[in-house]
Amino acid sequence: MTSPARVDAATLPIERWDDPARGTIRFRTLISAPKTDTSEIVCGVAMMAEGDTFPLHSHPEAEVYFGLEGTGEVMIDGMPHSLAPGVALYIPGGAVHGVPIARTAMTWFYTFAADSFADIHYRFLHESPE
Repeated sequence: MTSPARVDAATLPIERWDDPARGTIRFRTLISAPKTDTSEIVCGVAMMAEGDTFPLHSHPEAEVYFGLEGTGEVMIDGMPHSLAPGVALYIPGGAVHGVPIARTAMTWFYTFAADSFADIHYRFLHESPE
C-alpha cells in the first residue's frame, strides 16, 4: 500500500545521465518508487540551460511536459512543438522526442504513468538497439 507523499524539490539532488551522449539536461525526480512510497506515477522537473541538449529518444510510456520557465521547442515525431510556461505537451508512448538544443534556459514538469523512473526504458536514437 502506498502513502500520500510530500516532496520539496529544493531538497532533492540534481541528476544527470551517466552517459553525456544522452544530453546535458538536468532533472530532479520528485515522485518515484522506491524513493517515495508511491506507485502508478513518476514525475519530476527537467532543467536545461541555453545550449544544453536532450537528444531524440523514445520510451513505451506516454509522457506529459508542462512548461514552468523559459521557452523552447520540443521535437515530437519530427514536428516542433513550442513549450512555454503554462503550456502542456502530451507525448504519446513510442513517439520520438527531445530538445536537440535549448536556445534559452527552460524548465518543465514531466510525468509518466509508471511506478518508478527506473521502469522507463529510454531508447536514444544514437544508441544501438538492444
